[in-house]
Amino acid sequence: MDESLRTAVSDLYSLIQRNGNVSRSFDEVEFMETPLHVAAEEGCIGFAMEMMNLKPSFARKLNQKDLSPIHIAVKKGHKEMVLRFLEIDKDLVRVKGKKGKTPLHLISKVGNPDGLVDRFLEVCPQSIKNVTTRNRTALHIAAEKNRLDSFQVLIRTLKKKDYCQEVVNRKDEDGNTALHIAAINNQPQMLKLLLECKADKHETNEAGLTALEAAHQ
Repeated sequence: MDESLRTAVSDLYSLIQRNGNVSRSFDEVEFMETPLHVAAEEGCIGFAMEMMNLKPSFARKLNQKDLSPIHIAVKKGHKEMVLRFLEIDKDLVRVKGKKGKTPLHLISKVGNPDGLVDRFLEVCPQSIKNVTTRNRTALHIAAEKNRLDSFQVLIRTLKKKDYCQEVVNRKDEDGNTALHIAAINNQPQMLKLLLECKADKHETNEAGLTALEAAHQ
């Protein structure tokens, strides 16, 4: 175990021994680095699970960088830790961190090499409806970052849902749908997938442009 993690463990248990109600005080602090954040950073699964058992609310606590433990685990590529978090609480997929981004937003940005996009949507399909502070869905983000692997999984999930068109035609703060983003980035496969989901090609953004018109700007 990393020295910083050992220190965090020692400090936490010392606090609990001195004051049995100390864990309640953690919930009163809006942003703080908990031992679970440190465990997520270091990839220390055993200790992370111990903390989840001792203080489940730590999993939703944001640190000073606006990141929850599962956000950190995703960013660090600690796949097994992410999966263990989801075994305990599948709704962690929907925890909003910096700029309103959920773990699904983060993983959609980097791609799907470990199958985490599949797993996130399997345990919590509704998470695909979450938007960032810029009103962007995971579809917007995957399209912007040219992550076809993530995009395909997102579309595959949406096709099974009655809110498919709601998500597909969602506009970001600039009025762009995922179709606009895919067109601007010249992503023909994404465009095909979106149109198969009945994306509205006549929708205009804040500049009054359809996806086709935006692509030619």
